[in-house]
Amino acid sequence: MSEAPRDPWLTIVGIGEDGIAGLSEAARSALAEAEVVTGAARHLGLLPALSAETRTWPVPFGSGVAELMALKGRKVVMLASGDPFWFGAGSVVTGGLDPAEWIAHPAPSTFALAAARLGWPVETTLCLGLHAAPLAHLRPHLAPGQRALVLLRDGAAVQALAHYVTGEGFGASRLTVLEALGGPRERVRIASAFSFDLEDVAHPVAVGLSCAGEGEVVTCASGRDDRWFESDGQITKRPVRALALSALAPRPGELLWDIGTGSGSIAIEWLLAHRDMRAVAFEGDPVRAARARANAAALGADRLHVVDGMVPAALENRPAPDAVFVGGGLDAALLERLGHLSAGTRIVAHAVTLETEALLAKAHVEIGGTLLRVELAQAAPLGSRRGWKAHYPIVQWSVTL
Repeated sequence: MSEAPRDPWLTIVGIGEDGIAGLSEAARSALAEAEVVTGAARHLGLLPALSAETRTWPVPFGSGVAELMALKGRKVVMLASGDPFWFGAGSVVTGGLDPAEWIAHPAPSTFALAAARLGWPVETTLCLGLHAAPLAHLRPHLAPGQRALVLLRDGAAVQALAHYVTGEGFGASRLTVLEALGGPRERVRIASAFSFDLEDVAHPVAVGLSCAGEGEVVTCASGRDDRWFESDGQITKRPVRALALSALAPRPGELLWDIGTGSGSIAIEWLLAHRDMRAVAFEGDPVRAARARANAAALGADRLHVVDGMVPAALENRPAPDAVFVGGGLDAALLERLGHLSAGTRIVAHAVTLETEALLAKAHVEIGGTLLRVELAQAAPLGSRRGWKAHYPIVQWSVTL
């Protein structure tokens, strides 16, 4: 089947610090034929005088999308940094457009230019855009020997990055500060995180982070140490959490409902499993809900959405989950509500009390699945010797509807 002819009204042109000299012939032709050229003031300043009308893109970025769409039907060029589809504006603008309405001409991304200066293979280097995102997004990746290319807003953000990395115990890390790559203002300087003292860092800026130090590393396996999660004792402990996540079987892009989230540990580990994971946590105690949000933010999982409210009422009008974990608040009404979820939904529920254990036993008979009793004991002092200190047994019910 042949592709329909394209006559796009919108051309997205990626531009670097070298301005028009670095543009492809196709990008230059689009600029020459444009009726309107829009972009950030910095981008417009990289071009010579144009015959087209020029419009400076407003701040915040989202407010300019409607203005752009109002130009539909005219020949429009939108300027963006480097590769518009790598932590750029491209996907935001084109998300609501038909593919025939637009075309893009990317330039080398800042990541590509930075890797070329440092000699780092892009495919094995973490690339993060933290212009407006918290520095804590780095936290799961901080480990000796790891390398990251990080896009930052300005010089103050570079200073904040140095302080953050040092505060997490990785002050020995080397920061390569790369300013205005690819243009006449390009500058590359190196400093350690601990003694960072570079001044007048210019925008646009990227940092090559070579991680080193004695800081604590967030492990990759499910069942991270309990000390990563602040709690009041309402937490699914590490061994049980590992069993729960194994039963939940997270897959990229899936949505979890974590009911009775407590410290948020299950939902946070679900999110850490893959960058595309999504999770909604339900917690009736506002203090615990706030604590779950703080735990998520500290581990770079701030995309966790915490709902303050009691279930099952708080579940109404929520996007349907792929998996559900019930760590607290289990009762007959909640089980009834979960039974109406879509076929294929995976449910894992834990019980500690005899009453909730009876509910799970009944659900196992009526719906099926697997019923598992988990008994754990830890070595503890017993007089002058040691003995086993038992924990309350956990009953786990897991089922796929």
